[in-house]
Amino acid sequence: MRIGIYGLGRMGGNMVRRLVRAGVEVVGHNRSAAPVDELREEGAGFMPAYSLAEFIEQLPAPRIVWLMLPAGAATEAALDAVLPLMAAGDLLVNGANDFYQNATRHGERAAACGVRFMDVGVSGGVWGLKNGYCVMAGGTDEDAARLTPILKALAPSESTGWAHVGPLGSGHFTKMVHNGIEYGMMQALAEGLAVLKAKEPFALDLAQISELWRHGSVVQSWLLDLTADALAQDQELASVAPVVADSGEGRWTAKEAIDLGVAAPVMTLALQMRFASQGNADYGNKALAMMRKGFGGHAITQSEAE
Repeated sequence: MRIGIYGLGRMGGNMVRRLVRAGVEVVGHNRSAAPVDELREEGAGFMPAYSLAEFIEQLPAPRIVWLMLPAGAATEAALDAVLPLMAAGDLLVNGANDFYQNATRHGERAAACGVRFMDVGVSGGVWGLKNGYCVMAGGTDEDAARLTPILKALAPSESTGWAHVGPLGSGHFTKMVHNGIEYGMMQALAEGLAVLKAKEPFALDLAQISELWRHGSVVQSWLLDLTADALAQDQELASVAPVVADSGEGRWTAKEAIDLGVAAPVMTLALQMRFASQGNADYGNKALAMMRKGFGGHAITQSEAE
């Protein structure tokens, strides 16, 4: 079986490697040549393509083309460039962390060219190559059946970690909610560790405790595994700035919960805490200090700039 993957970054490149190890032939293209060169040097099973024309030419019809690019402008540009080169009966897959409602629009664009379309949410990060990816596919039953060998090769096993979850849009919707849950789990672990560290009289060993919790406790998880490994190296985290980015999927999940009238306070507050870490709470906190001084005469802590 042969598939084309356009987008060979951290996720896309390792997905190529996992597919090749499973015996799938992969044609790979990237906007810059360096990742293509790197995969070409790693050996058989990977076919480099330095242009989109070369990329499409190396794929036998009916083709499967998987986009693994950042959502937004990069994915939109790829759709503009790739669709005119594809033929009726080809299958185009968007594996980006894209907003699920875009799948309908992308599917309509593909259908106008006679091309089939699927949206697939992919989780696993940098560990996916070793452990396998969790892949959540949205689309028709017919298209899902065609993509199933690829999903199985990417997943931890042929029977786990992959599913055709529903119609077009459902793959990215499922991944979106997955990421919202992830925000909440991460926030809970981080807050717990902060409380432990603040209890200075106990001089708690956070590396010891996080490792302890990994075995037999209710909160054991892969996130805790990663946390324990990191704390074993450096408990103080002195070199880490207290700034946490948000990729967008947490925002979409919170908005969707509001639109559906579903209470989701943990995920929403976890998202708000990320905003606060990015400095977006600074002005509000300054205003609070000003008000407190106004009604109670409380002193204001001067900023370093003063």
